[in-house]
Amino acid sequence: MIVKTDQAEIQNYLKDASNTKGFCDAVYFPENANDIINILKQANENKIAVTVCGNRTGLTGASVPKGGIVLSTEKLNKIIEINEKEKYAIVEPGVLLADFLKELKSYSLYYPPDPTELNCFIGGTVATNASGAKTFKYGSTRDFILGLEIILPTGELINIIRGKNLADGNILHVSTESNKSYKLKIPDINIALSKNAAGYFCKENMDVIDLFIGSEGTLGIFKRIKLKLLQAPVKVLSSVIFFNSEENGLNFIIDAREKSYSTRQSKKIIAIDVLALEYFDKNSLELLREDYPNIPVNTESAVWFEQELNDESGDQLTELWLELIGKHDGNINDSWIAMNDKDKSEFEKFRHAISAKVNEFISSHNYRKLGTDFAVPDNQLKDFYSQIKNAVSKTGLSFVIYGHFGNSHIHLNMLPKNDNELEVAKKLYNDICYFAIKIGGTFSAEHGVGKNKTELLYRMYGEQVVKEMFEIKKTFDPNLVLCYGNIFNPSLG
Repeated sequence: MIVKTDQAEIQNYLKDASNTKGFCDAVYFPENANDIINILKQANENKIAVTVCGNRTGLTGASVPKGGIVLSTEKLNKIIEINEKEKYAIVEPGVLLADFLKELKSYSLYYPPDPTELNCFIGGTVATNASGAKTFKYGSTRDFILGLEIILPTGELINIIRGKNLADGNILHVSTESNKSYKLKIPDINIALSKNAAGYFCKENMDVIDLFIGSEGTLGIFKRIKLKLLQAPVKVLSSVIFFNSEENGLNFIIDAREKSYSTRQSKKIIAIDVLALEYFDKNSLELLREDYPNIPVNTESAVWFEQELNDESGDQLTELWLELIGKHDGNINDSWIAMNDKDKSEFEKFRHAISAKVNEFISSHNYRKLGTDFAVPDNQLKDFYSQIKNAVSKTGLSFVIYGHFGNSHIHLNMLPKNDNELEVAKKLYNDICYFAIKIGGTFSAEHGVGKNKTELLYRMYGEQVVKEMFEIKKTFDPNLVLCYGNIFNPSLG
């Protein structure tokens, strides 16, 4: 096992994609489970903080250390098994998502969870319950986790198989491989959102596996991950449609979303059923124009959508989409329609490019990223969008708005150019988060809480629920050595 202590060699491990920065004494690179167990046992004996990091693509500071040591999972990068017949894969946490997806193509298999950043490690996507464009149809990472082998903060091992251990109401029992038992009280939470990554997953009669998915490294380190796979679609209709008004773009999304919900309920075979439904405001398009000069001028908004097809349904579904685009005055002549896999790949890059552009801007100004991660109830989408856009416009700040609008999930990224603008942006960020929570939404739909958003967790759930979540953390990690500061304010300890 390699250990690096030279500060010049470990600087890349002291920040994440949000430009959150930290410090530590050393970075450890375990190569197997025994290495991890030894690190954790020494950490408990000496009360040393351990921060787990994947490929540091997160946006909340969760992988950024505030002292102690960093445990990097990058050498735990084996694809152990791809089972084509039973459609599952077993991987180590350090497998790069992009490499995994590439490998699946040779099997004609498909793993839908697709965070915007494909250079993430699969372990990181499980730790944050990551999601992306295809979450609209298939759900988040949670929906594709069949099993987890986990090393607890104390060094003990647990092996969880989905469906084998459910809570009895709000009481959950967990046993380790050495037969040590834990009894957990699950907080009573009722959040009716399709996407929410704020704090631990808590639900009456829940599966124990869901507690660890999205726990941001606070409850254990993944040793192996078993993933559900799907058969790859025969064809995918992929299009970027441009609109001359925001209203038309938003109405198109809402109409396509409602038609998709109806299709799933009625189980129609040939009907609109969106795979991905993504929105870009005018400012986003202007930021992208340098790299994509074929974006039509005078465009106020754009929507990228995808739908799976087969040879029999292709023409009929294309006609249904053309009708819907026409209904909402989409700019058919200048819009982009994928004619082959290469075009489809380019459209996916177009969607991912906006996040990269924002990150470049933030890094060049050496500020922490102020990108919001709201999700609100579907019936609040248009009003919420209008109110936050008006609020940020009044400040004079530069900004872009884009995101997974099929899930009513909005990314507002403010782009401050100086310290005064930064302070204005910080205040507005919190004000809008509070507003999202007030109307039944979440401040974190997919990014998690990390170290940067702990105060917002109290706003969303209240002090009592957060304390009950923290009791779960202390049950598994009595010395508070593992990823302490993630999700919970350190003052709780």
